[in-house]
Formats: sequence, structure tokens, C-alpha cells
Amino acid sequence: MKLKKGTPLCGLVLGGVLTLAGALVMLIGFWKTLILFLLFGLGYFLGTVENKKDFLKTTANRLIPDREVKVIDLKSELIREQELSQAAGEKAGKEEKE
Repeated sequence: MKLKKGTPLCGLVLGGVLTLAGALVMLIGFWKTLILFLLFGLGYFLGTVENKKDFLKTTANRLIPDREVKVIDLKSELIREQELSQAAGEKAGKEEKE
């Protein structure tokens, strides 16, 4: 059984999960429910991801940029882009005259 967004089955499953979450908040409290869901998420992660080390490396590399990344000066980049577009426009104008 594969759940797809926008289907009635997905709506029922999500409604059931949120109803359960609401009931847990009312019965045991917000923080205990939050810890319960975090532990569930950790267990799901440990159970489903085969190569955890590579997964964590790729996720960390996406979140934390390399140290060698250059900081872009927006003003100088805009000036450079304007000069390039003007040069391209002049080149196109010369070709039309010929």
C-alpha cells in the first residue's frame, strides 16, 4: 500500500495520526508527546536508513558549506552582469547592421 498526497487514504491516515497526537497531548502533556514523537523519528531513521554514516555526511555537507566558498559581493556582481548584457546588446546591434 503506497500513500500518495491528495488521495482520500492519505487524508484518513494523516487525520488519524493527528487525532492520536492531539489525544496524547491532552492525556500525557505536550513535552512528553514531543519526546515520544522524537524517539519515534529516531527509531524510524535507525530502522530505514541503510548507510547511516554516508547519509549523515551528505546531510551535513548540504547544511554546512565548505570553508573555501567565496562570499559574493552583490554590487560588483550586478555591475558585472550589466556590463555583460550591454556588451551582448552592442554585439547583437552590430550584427543587425551588417
